[in-house]
Amino acid sequence: MYGLWKPRVLGDWRVPSAGPVILAVNHSHMVDGPMLMGTAPRPVHFLIKKEAFVGPLDPFLLAIGQLKVDRSGTDRAAVTGALGVLANGGVLGIFPEGTRGEGDFASLRAGLAYFAVRSGAPIVPVAVLGGDERPGRLIRALPALRGRVDIVFGDAFRAGDGSGRRTRTALDDATVHIQQRLTGHLENARRLTGRSG
Repeated sequence: MYGLWKPRVLGDWRVPSAGPVILAVNHSHMVDGPMLMGTAPRPVHFLIKKEAFVGPLDPFLLAIGQLKVDRSGTDRAAVTGALGVLANGGVLGIFPEGTRGEGDFASLRAGLAYFAVRSGAPIVPVAVLGGDERPGRLIRALPALRGRVDIVFGDAFRAGDGSGRRTRTALDDATVHIQQRLTGHLENARRLTGRSG
């Protein structure tokens, strides 16, 4: 990441140095996940759509600890793998919106709340900004070479109410709380970096 672009990492000290943690990342560009993996202070295990595991990428992604997920339904193996990462004190990276979009946390899915409430792991919001400002000349799907991309880590927080309840109401309440915290972090990150997206 540092060879192709100019990442500016802000607040990475906010990621706990040990123990389980969930990094909740906005997702507006295809480079967001790799950029976070290349700049995070700890190894990150992402839930990645199974369609990405093709050709030589398949053994590579598996070797670096990424988790294959089938998005056509509830993928129990992926859920078990993600909970295993957290149970072993690792870092789970999640795009809470599920797919690439505006990257503004407007359409959160319940998966993040489930993992956070079930594991008790704190959530650290992460904003990746600038990946879509200037497309590359040769490969338009990537940011311009040597372009600056900002990775801004926010304050860790707990999703649930501390009771450990995983009822539909508890997960819905946690999702609302998470969305408020992530949206607030994104606004702060935009102000801090002077970026609109």
